[in-house]
Amino acid sequence: MNANHRETSGPSRTQRITLRGPAELADALPFMLGFHPTDSVVLVALHGEHGRFGGRVRLGIPRSPHEWASTADHLAECLVEGGTRHGARPDGIVVFLCQDPAPGETGRAVTERLRPFAQRLRIACGALDIPVCEALCISDGLYFSYCCPSPTCCPADGTPLALGGTSVMAATAAFAGLPAPGSLREMEARFRPHGTAADERQRAALDEAAAAIVPRIVEGAPGEGREKVRTETLRTAREILRRFASPPRPGAAAITASTVRAGDGPVRVSDSGVETPVRNLGGVAATDAADDALVGVEEAAALILGLQDRATRDRAAEWMEGWEGTAALRLWRVLARRCVAPYQEHAAAPLTLAGWAAWSTGDEPTARVALGLALEADSEYVFARLLHQACNEGLDPESLRSCLRGERDARATEQLAPASSRRVRVRTTRPQGARLGAGTPGRQTGGRRRGTAAGVRPGGPAASGPGARAARHDGQPGSRSGR
Repeated sequence: MNANHRETSGPSRTQRITLRGPAELADALPFMLGFHPTDSVVLVALHGEHGRFGGRVRLGIPRSPHEWASTADHLAECLVEGGTRHGARPDGIVVFLCQDPAPGETGRAVTERLRPFAQRLRIACGALDIPVCEALCISDGLYFSYCCPSPTCCPADGTPLALGGTSVMAATAAFAGLPAPGSLREMEARFRPHGTAADERQRAALDEAAAAIVPRIVEGAPGEGREKVRTETLRTAREILRRFASPPRPGAAAITASTVRAGDGPVRVSDSGVETPVRNLGGVAATDAADDALVGVEEAAALILGLQDRATRDRAAEWMEGWEGTAALRLWRVLARRCVAPYQEHAAAPLTLAGWAAWSTGDEPTARVALGLALEADSEYVFARLLHQACNEGLDPESLRSCLRGERDARATEQLAPASSRRVRVRTTRPQGARLGAGTPGRQTGGRRRGTAAGVRPGGPAASGPGARAARHDGQPGSRSGR
């Protein structure tokens, strides 16, 4: 299977509305997922006599048709097992295939090309004794039905989707004050490098930071290497969080290699002095450009390298609520965008932290996107796998928040205690059932199961601050184990 990772969601807890026919189903899909799926296959469970929506799974459409059969079986099993774990086996399934046409291709051509995949999905669901009530292909602003034989209802040339904001789901979302969903591609772009000339400066800064920081973490003495880098990384990150909460006053000294200034319109000024107008950028793009301006290339490089230490990453995960959670999500986005080639794999840490901050603050669509990208960067990243499973299982993030609060409070108490009364704390191995998501076992989302290190807790295996625990020697930078 390709590098995509499945996404699931439990039954909706929002107010129920009634959808009638393929048109309203197609228009409702972005609101069910929180974004317009791009190049995706989505399965939605139906329950009861009236077809109440239940769980759903999403996966990128495999490029090779040779993978379609195994993908169909995997998705059907995931959806059914997820419903069974929640005590409600699906009574029916709706299938969506969403893909934009290639240059010179039409929506109808996409539909015919994907027809064998749709058939494999119907067979896989039928093998589990669950019928596919509808299978739709959404392409080029049209929807096509694989199940409806009526040319009057579902013509072969497709039926246009409803105009934006005019569907039943759009009206309901607007009434509830929910924002209109963006596209999956747009949401992913907020976490990816921009591919501009500035990438070369960031790459050089990452090279310098790697040469300076990695040896200190790997080879330095316990009190002078890893723990000192951890302290410096967290201090720098905290300072930048305050910048996001309180941007610098006009006229203050520049804090980064690039800034966004006002005048005739927003302008991004590069390190070489080149000004790029951003007046035509949308609100999200302008916001991201302003956030990028608050973090210098050297600062970003030091943070990216420092977060490769699991204990540092787990400490950073404690910024999860209130203004800290909001500012942290913006910072992790910036750092993910700075993971330019050949440092793409280093993005797993900031992407996972972004997914956790989004999930903790109630933004589940962004959390799923960020965690999916983290697994794309490193499919064996333990923290991302655990969070991805927990988010998809519909678990309450409060259980993990409580765990992280406990770690933070225990560390604060230990630091306040007199040195003579401090005791060395010994970490004991948690049983398998104590891990995040183990209470509701689920399928793996791709790749082999990781051999997790003893003592993995929801935030990932971690040591406390300086003097609290001996540094762990597994999963150091350069090792792909136990992260």
